[in-house]
Amino acid sequence: MAWPSTTTSASLRTFVLVVVGALLCTAGAGACAPRTPAGGAGGDRATGTLRVWLFREVDNTPKAAVVDEAVAAFEKAHRGVRAEVTYIPVETRAQRIKAAFNDPRSAPDVVEYGNTDTAGYVRDGGLADLTADLAAWDDARALDPAAKRSVTVDGKLYGAPLLVGVRALYYRTDVFRELGLKPPATLDELAATARRVHAARPGLYGLAVGGAYTYAALPFVWAHGGDVAERKGRSYEATVDDPAARRGIAAYTSLFGDHNCPASRCARMTGNETVQAFASGKAAMAIAGDFSHQAMENGKVKGAYAVVPLPGTREGRIAPAFAGGNNLGVLRSSTHRTLAVDLLKTLAGKRTQARLFDAMGFLPAFTDVRAEAARKRPFVEPFVRTLAAGARSVPVTPAWAAIDAGQVLPTLLQEVVSGREDVAAATAGAARKMNAAFRKNGLRS
Repeated sequence: MAWPSTTTSASLRTFVLVVVGALLCTAGAGACAPRTPAGGAGGDRATGTLRVWLFREVDNTPKAAVVDEAVAAFEKAHRGVRAEVTYIPVETRAQRIKAAFNDPRSAPDVVEYGNTDTAGYVRDGGLADLTADLAAWDDARALDPAAKRSVTVDGKLYGAPLLVGVRALYYRTDVFRELGLKPPATLDELAATARRVHAARPGLYGLAVGGAYTYAALPFVWAHGGDVAERKGRSYEATVDDPAARRGIAAYTSLFGDHNCPASRCARMTGNETVQAFASGKAAMAIAGDFSHQAMENGKVKGAYAVVPLPGTREGRIAPAFAGGNNLGVLRSSTHRTLAVDLLKTLAGKRTQARLFDAMGFLPAFTDVRAEAARKRPFVEPFVRTLAAGARSVPVTPAWAAIDAGQVLPTLLQEVVSGREDVAAATAGAARKMNAAFRKNGLRS
């Protein structure tokens, strides 16, 4: 091949690179494949197959039927496009999704994830920033603020809420009627009612409480004006040892003992175990979720219970509940970004969330859809009121996964309940552990 007779050194280098690139193309198809943009970003193909990973439910058939309907509508609106849905176990999601971040070839385009997973996945660089994509989404205007915060990191949106979960106070209507009791109107009344029930019925827990039930303890902390941590720049600082938080911890741990729920049996009880205690008829009250309804209906208490919001410290107030739930996100490695966002909107949109409520009882993340759900099923009303009163969440930081895995808050509760530590010492120890986790697991700049 002849060299150009007139060229600058820069154009000569460009010519050489073009020639070398052309020669490499003859070596095999892989040498000419499109490059993936730097930073883990994918592409924006307009046809092909999208992969979707959703959580598998205990009875997954109703969920799959709703999803199939939504996918069919999406495929009809996007010719030449297919969506393949895989249902993955919730228990192994962390390992599987982390592996997907590291291997884009096997990764999904759209993924369901827990709302406490958001910050960690953002730190790992796995989720796409969808702030601009969702800005003009009409459905988003009705999103519950707490649900929206669960997909927000540093002011940017990394997904859309799919469902929310919140807890309230279940109580035995037959026991209350026989003992002449009314649902408690304050947290102090809750403690007094629990003691009265247990004194009259020693075989019953007045209120089933668990030393390993973090999401039952947090409303006591929040209702007393405290919190477990506060934002400091790009990280957090523990506040679980502040006076208000300590008052909440003291109120919750005071429910353990022979006057209500003996520490020997209740100190290590989990949330699921407290729900089971109520469902099996061993407790007169329990703090449980809207998602626990079916367990009660399948238990001995069927037809003999009701639900009210967990009361606050003063009459007429509702204790802030933990806002749980799941979200949908798009992976940064997706090679179908625009299509993936469209599919996310279909799966997390109002129509699909309404259908998921009808099929599974999942509370919608949209306030208007949720209000309609409450009209359809009065049982949902106390949970909707609880959410409307202002639900809270744990710090949106990758450190929370380490704090959760390290059982920092359950250990705090169990140290107090067992008598090994007083509230001041136990909360001070927990704060030290939390701050170490915050320092080690902050978000990337």
